[in-house]
Amino acid sequence: MNITERFLSYVAFDTQSSEETGVTPSTEKQRVFAQHLKEELIAEGLQDVELDELGYLYATLPSNTDKEVPAIGFIAHMDTSPDASGKDVRPRIVENYDGGDIILSENIITSPSKFPELLDHKGEDLIVTDGTTLLGADDKAGVAEIVQAMVYLQAHPEIKHGKIRIGFNPDEEIGLGAHHFNVEKFGCDFAYTMDGSEIGEIEFENFNAASAKITINGRSVHPGYAKDKMLNAGRIAAELVNMLPANETPETTEGYEGFFHLTSISGGCEKAQLSFIIRDHDREYFESRKNEMFEVVQELNEKYGNIITLNMNDQYYNMREKIEPMMYIIDIAKEAITEAGMTPKVRAIRGGTDGAQLSFMGLPCPNIFAGGLNFHGPHEFCPVQSLEKAMMTVVNICKIAEQRLGK
Repeated sequence: MNITERFLSYVAFDTQSSEETGVTPSTEKQRVFAQHLKEELIAEGLQDVELDELGYLYATLPSNTDKEVPAIGFIAHMDTSPDASGKDVRPRIVENYDGGDIILSENIITSPSKFPELLDHKGEDLIVTDGTTLLGADDKAGVAEIVQAMVYLQAHPEIKHGKIRIGFNPDEEIGLGAHHFNVEKFGCDFAYTMDGSEIGEIEFENFNAASAKITINGRSVHPGYAKDKMLNAGRIAAELVNMLPANETPETTEGYEGFFHLTSISGGCEKAQLSFIIRDHDREYFESRKNEMFEVVQELNEKYGNIITLNMNDQYYNMREKIEPMMYIIDIAKEAITEAGMTPKVRAIRGGTDGAQLSFMGLPCPNIFAGGLNFHGPHEFCPVQSLEKAMMTVVNICKIAEQRLGK
């Protein structure tokens, strides 16, 4: 089985996670895929294959060198985003892409006029959807690349490597992927998540992140007799949003700029609820943003009489502070990417990754490209050539780590 066949077999599984269930894994269908992977890893000759009760899958490729080499890991997540359906994915391959529009369905067209990154892959073979679902390259591309790399290394024993651990987890897309990852059992000095996007990318900086849930309890009375009595929760919700900086939202920021993002708002006169995410790469600015949210709520409570509750929780932090003392793991990734025929691109993630949480759990874990683009929707695509290059990057990391770190 080549990597394209492997990837296409994986996207046939619906593994969409859910924020509503409160269990791990959040959907039983993730466990179905995990069981399939477990059986596949055993068939491919990996050792210590274990699927735990929470849907986390671990396996080992033993060392084939006489050197003492630190154990390294590769990690990918099995779930797909709740933002778009992952059921009955029907992919097809656009061979030798000509740079024009790709008609996914009668009414859905993926065009370089809207997605200019398509032109970076002119002449390549693009795996696309039929316009009704996402593709699932986030992160089944990463899963396929890791598995295929283990198969490749076993087929090429002349490539020397130390002990390699692989881990596949559920629920990354709802921010819970690393919560039950057994770092101690994984037993690695460092690892890489294969969960990035464009080829050549290495990411070891990400947002500091918090969530904010706000409830406004208004007072509803007949609008004809509402003067000095009504407290319209919906209108107060709009007032709250307008008190936050209008130029510090996702649609107005880029690079290292942080933001407040209103993810949902609902309700009416009697009650309204708002959900925000708060993001910033700089820890000091991050804390300042959280304080600003507190102050807005406090000001409105003083104005309207303590009718607003705020529940704010930190979600993850910038992994940079955990990676910087071990920058050699970034150097190994850069060399591996270069050997695979690409130019390394070190970029900050405008988002999060399991690697951020794992880094703070004691497993330094930068993120490497998996090759897919336009995640979480029907315009998602993944070049076959990117799958192949990512797989070879994993192989090269294993080889270079043995050469550089072996004693």
